[in-house]
Amino acid sequence: MGPAMRRLIAFACEGASLLGTLDEATGSTGILIVSGGNEPRMGAHRGMTMLAIRLAARGHPVFRYDRRGIGDSQGANGGWQSAAPDLAAAAAIFRAAAPQVTRLIGFGNCDAATTLALYGRAAGIDRVVLANPWLGKDEDALPPAAAIRRHYAQRLFSPATWWRLARGGIDRTRLRAGLVKLWRSPTPPLSDRVMRAIAGWGADASILLAEGDATAIGFQAATRRHRFATGYVATASHSFAGHPQAVDAAILSALA
Repeated sequence: MGPAMRRLIAFACEGASLLGTLDEATGSTGILIVSGGNEPRMGAHRGMTMLAIRLAARGHPVFRYDRRGIGDSQGANGGWQSAAPDLAAAAAIFRAAAPQVTRLIGFGNCDAATTLALYGRAAGIDRVVLANPWLGKDEDALPPAAAIRRHYAQRLFSPATWWRLARGGIDRTRLRAGLVKLWRSPTPPLSDRVMRAIAGWGADASILLAEGDATAIGFQAATRRHRFATGYVATASHSFAGHPQAVDAAILSALA
């Protein structure tokens, strides 16, 4: 799949001009990739660009876009919380630009996964693959309580940990803050809302988690009362760096 098969498309969203990229293919199932955080449509280390190339080479048209205030798009950056109109506009222009598409799969990582879970149905998306869904920002700079719990569990039985503590090699202030957070560990208000949204997708939602990633660990801890179709990748990389096949497999499974 060469650059000649990639098309830049400008489209409107609430008075702003957004820019998207269509990797063309003839298939009737399209993949809409949503970037997380403040990343432009290329993704971390061009990961989303390379993903689009691989999927299009398999015959599936792929559309990526910059939401308002990010990358090549105009407007104010309101964060993922204000991204529902951008998602709906991107889905609509994707279908218009690739009229053979009859089914739309959404893929997103982190808060892009949360965007898809909450707003994807209203945007006309048929199925979603949600990677490391974001459940809300903690008020401190510490990882989620579940990630802290796993971190301590792995180290408390190590003699090297106690030796470092005795010699002052461990930040006691941060250790104390982590222990306090374990006791408090409030459920972020967003968490229940996201869980209900994912449950509402039923069999049309699947989850992909990086086993060692703090966001993924926090999500897994919050899903104890739920049964979601979940795949795991043995990595601590939030963007699944070095594991493109695992991401491909999760999306292609959703296409089946």
